[in-house]
Amino acid sequence: MIDAEGEVPMKLAEALITRADYQKRIEQLRHRLVQNARVQEGEEPNEDPKELQKELEQILSQLKTLIQDINRTNLKTPFDDKRSLADVLTERELIGQERRIYSELAEQAAVRHDRYSRTEIKSVSTVNVKETQKRVDELSQQYRQLDTKIQELNWLTNVIE
Repeated sequence: MIDAEGEVPMKLAEALITRADYQKRIEQLRHRLVQNARVQEGEEPNEDPKELQKELEQILSQLKTLIQDINRTNLKTPFDDKRSLADVLTERELIGQERRIYSELAEQAAVRHDRYSRTEIKSVSTVNVKETQKRVDELSQQYRQLDTKIQELNWLTNVIE
């Protein structure tokens, strides 16, 4: 589909890929700037820090605009009857965080420490590993289901500028 200016609008998924590219580029420029911040007296830097700064400022400006467009799109894009895409992204993030916590808990609770003598202190698990792992599996399934729908919506939704 072509917009009023005769251009093909960017899909949200494309904007997210571009955002990641900008972030990588910014990190590369940061590294190059640091590498060229000091040289031995009488020598020239490999790259002109002023040119690198100019490029960095340009990409940061483009990134700012892109992130604002992505955020606007997420807020205005319905996910279902009650939630926006932004709401579901928050939900997915929190499910992922909860899943990581319970996964680590199950991992720690399942660790067995062999005792070599009766005088060594015995440690026991304070949580039910089986139930905790079941919770991790449920959260993983919720995360995957949400993520799949989000990814589908990302490829169907045009970025709002």
